[in-house]
Amino acid sequence: MTDEIYKPGLEGVIAGDTDIAAVEQTSLSYRGYGIGDLATKTTFEEVAHLLLYGELPNSSQLSEFRSTLAQYRALPPELVQALRLIPTDVGMMDVLRTGVSMAGHFDPVKGDSADDLRRRSVWLMAVTGGVVSARHRLITNKEPLDPKPGLSHAAQILYQALGEDPDETATRLLDLTLILYAEHEYNASTFATRVVASTLSDMVSGIVTGIGTLKGPLHGGANEAAMNMLLQFDSPAAASAWIHEAFVKKHKVMGFGHRVYKNGDHRAFILEDELRTLAAKKDQMNWMEIYDAIKDPMVNEKKIFPNVDYPCGLTYYLLGLPVDMYTPLFVCSRVTGWCAHFIEQATNNRLIRPRSRYTGPAAREVTPIGQRS
Repeated sequence: MTDEIYKPGLEGVIAGDTDIAAVEQTSLSYRGYGIGDLATKTTFEEVAHLLLYGELPNSSQLSEFRSTLAQYRALPPELVQALRLIPTDVGMMDVLRTGVSMAGHFDPVKGDSADDLRRRSVWLMAVTGGVVSARHRLITNKEPLDPKPGLSHAAQILYQALGEDPDETATRLLDLTLILYAEHEYNASTFATRVVASTLSDMVSGIVTGIGTLKGPLHGGANEAAMNMLLQFDSPAAASAWIHEAFVKKHKVMGFGHRVYKNGDHRAFILEDELRTLAAKKDQMNWMEIYDAIKDPMVNEKKIFPNVDYPCGLTYYLLGLPVDMYTPLFVCSRVTGWCAHFIEQATNNRLIRPRSRYTGPAAREVTPIGQRS
């Protein structure tokens, strides 16, 4: 196989066709719509409809989509009981992985047609939001709340987790992050989900695989890792000293760099503007000074730009959300992209089975056990 192309991490390898999203140096689009346009002119439910059904909904389609989502929000009592039994020190991503897997036993959608898969996708949107909210209530010694009619998906998650109607700012910013996180082409978790689909396995297994992949700090877990990094510092000076020591010791700085984007993540630019406004509104500009003390040397000295996880971690923190919820909230968004890719893979399938490059010992014969030293 010496004449075959080898790309560690499959970097730059085109592994399939998709009409769901396009990730380019100069743009990010979902089904042809630029991310900036979607971020300013749509809601997350509209984006979810776009990803799953191929088009932005009209008013009646959006109403039907929201109605279907609302119909699926209540978690099975057996699932809530299982959440009670999980030790309180278990991480939220592990709980979400288990919760979605168990929810699969109560899947209300029967069949595997394209329309069935789309309805199952909407159900999984409801399940992921419900599990995150219920788990947060339980580990803070509160009872899970029933869904509240009439709330948007973002507002529903906040209400069921925190127990009060969220204000307009919190709802809008969570909705924005859900839009920005919803889809990103053949990233690690999406590719893993497509591998599952390519074996003709079920959608729930694909989403559980996506959750397990997203958990890693080099993927979705970076928003939590970035915020935990910022929490080390009580001043911009401390952050500045740390980042320059990190340069010397060649430590990885979480929330920076991207396999595709080399000149900055379009989503990070959008969210950072909102983050600065939020910090000023909450009189928390000290956090922006710490944020910039890390960001500015990374950009100016190393030419490495923030990805969306860097501003997202601090955005969620200033909204009063616990760090353990950050990556699960990513799941509540990306589940739409995963499902869209699962459907696309299943609709035009070829088993995903790459080759490897063998680097072990040369061919050798087995020595009988009695003659081995």
